[in-house]
Amino acid sequence: MNRFRTAGIVAGLALAVGVPLVATATGASGDDRLQATIADVTGARLGSASVSFDEGTSEVKVDLRLPASMAGFHGFHIHSVGQCLAPFTTAGGHLGENPGDVLHRHRNHDGDLPVLLVNTDGRARTRFLSDRITFAKLRDADGSAFIIHAAPDNYANIPATDTVTGAPRYSNPSNLAVYPNTVTDDATLKTGDAGARIACGVIH
Repeated sequence: MNRFRTAGIVAGLALAVGVPLVATATGASGDDRLQATIADVTGARLGSASVSFDEGTSEVKVDLRLPASMAGFHGFHIHSVGQCLAPFTTAGGHLGENPGDVLHRHRNHDGDLPVLLVNTDGRARTRFLSDRITFAKLRDADGSAFIIHAAPDNYANIPATDTVTGAPRYSNPSNLAVYPNTVTDDATLKTGDAGARIACGVIH
């Protein structure tokens, strides 16, 4: 499974008007460091993220300013295609996700990362280490991209019913054989209910 060491999480505000972002991964910034400019669905720049490599360990650094209204936790992943065309489905699934692999909780994808905390002023900063992210995986033939989601990633640690409405949110009985103590659906197991893709950055 992924091993992370979070060195710090702080979190600001940036609300701007731009144009839709279309980008593909072309060229690298060096064999020991890759970087990405993170933008929202309008093309407005929110900040940057980078990945540095040292003796089998990668260090991810993130420095963003998002709208203050987005304060809270957000799903944060590396996706398998280096293309950011709003609404960012062009970035594909999680890095390391195999076809038909929906077990987000027990079979972590290489691109599964710690949730991103946005502070009440909109600032989001974090730094952590992983032993699952490599230069070769990020810079393969179709590249890769950082994605920020609208909702928190619950890592498929879910209740049997919706904690707000009490409704049976997780209602796919076929998953009982895998998780006998809960009733879950594939969306939860695959994405952790992180929701829409709200920001993207091609890693280059």
